[in-house]
Amino acid sequence: MAEKYRTEHDSMGEVLVPEDRYWGAQTERSRNNFPIGSGREPMPEEIIRAFAMLKAAAARANRELRPERMTEEKCGAICAAAEEIRSGRLRDHFPLVVWQTGSGTQSNMNVNEVIANRGNEIAGKKLLHPNDDVNMSQSSNDTFPTAMHIAFALALEEQVLPALERLMETMKRLEAENGDVLKCGRTHLQDATPIWFSQEISGWRASLERDAEMIRTACGPLRELALGGTAVGTGLNAPEGFDRLSAGILAEMTGIPFRTAENKFHALTSRDEAVFAHGALKALAADLMKTANDIRWLASGPRLGLGEITIPENEPGSSIMPGKVNPTQCEQVTMVAVQVAGNDTAIGMAASQGNFELNVFLPVTAYNFLQSARLLAESMDSFNERCVSGIRANRQRMAENVRNSLMLVTVLNPVIGYEKAARTARKAYQEGISLKEACIALGFLTGDEFDEAFHPERMA
Repeated sequence: MAEKYRTEHDSMGEVLVPEDRYWGAQTERSRNNFPIGSGREPMPEEIIRAFAMLKAAAARANRELRPERMTEEKCGAICAAAEEIRSGRLRDHFPLVVWQTGSGTQSNMNVNEVIANRGNEIAGKKLLHPNDDVNMSQSSNDTFPTAMHIAFALALEEQVLPALERLMETMKRLEAENGDVLKCGRTHLQDATPIWFSQEISGWRASLERDAEMIRTACGPLRELALGGTAVGTGLNAPEGFDRLSAGILAEMTGIPFRTAENKFHALTSRDEAVFAHGALKALAADLMKTANDIRWLASGPRLGLGEITIPENEPGSSIMPGKVNPTQCEQVTMVAVQVAGNDTAIGMAASQGNFELNVFLPVTAYNFLQSARLLAESMDSFNERCVSGIRANRQRMAENVRNSLMLVTVLNPVIGYEKAARTARKAYQEGISLKEACIALGFLTGDEFDEAFHPERMA
């Protein structure tokens, strides 16, 4: 069955648009001019939802400040259509890809056109114009940065931080369960002095807590919005007070204390807030990489590795080796961490490319930031549920490794000195005997003196 079209127009002329879609001429032009990514890299849904919120907030602010132009009927139709977008009901009406104009202009117009056409349908008449009404007091240059900040703040506060908290709670439980388990510490992948397993876990947990602190700190600058700066930061065509009023409405809508950016010239051209916030995500990714690597090292084996912990067995690990099970949750975490690190490079490069009054690397910045937030949140929840929550200490293996560790000789330093302790460790290693046997054979201590000084649990 042949697709049906209707005729839409913009300042460049007429365009045929699919009859069953709410977008208009500018969206259709962009859809045809940017066949990049094969449609598999659309503008993130979080950006579309953020746009819907800011369009509703702008309409309400205009209703108060420009009642002669933004009538109650128009404001109601805009808010109703925007709410449908926010709820995800109109997702199929946003076809544009990330790889488009660097200001995101056509995605702004996509939202304007969908709200106008759907709003007109709701009103039952030709009521709204995408530019004159839906885009009133706005520009793509201030709306896209605003949508980015809304989406970023929501992603951090509603996705990343809750997942991080859940993982930290599991770590706290594991600490409490393993407070009496002594194990060998390791530095440089070599045996080191003993620690309690709970202490090792506390290092993982404290790293995540610090990451959470940094992410919360990074949320502050993201709460400053460019809306009201319009085209170049001067606020041309926006009424006095529009910026503060619309930011206040967005704060009310989201529960996040958004506020207007005091310097709109900075808000339009600089992406330093995104760089700073994504840096906190990269720090989280780095700590997750370290923790996942520790866990898979400690679980290595099951017979020929460290084997100091067991982790859940989730699926067969080999198509040729029967019975093999791999630390796949650790592997997904480390791959996500690598992706986040790559995204951080892209965001940093994009932020450095602002020219004069605008940065035109906005869609790629939004795409990478939101991908990192989604991946980290989902990765942490999966890691928590399918790996970390099921960690169990192999107490017997840990105790054997502590007894066999040559680095226990460190406790003898205050008694016989560093050089004699080093000779004791070397002799024990070379001859395959215990530290006690080596120390007695070298004449440094008697058996009773060694026993008096040698208490591995006190070393932790």
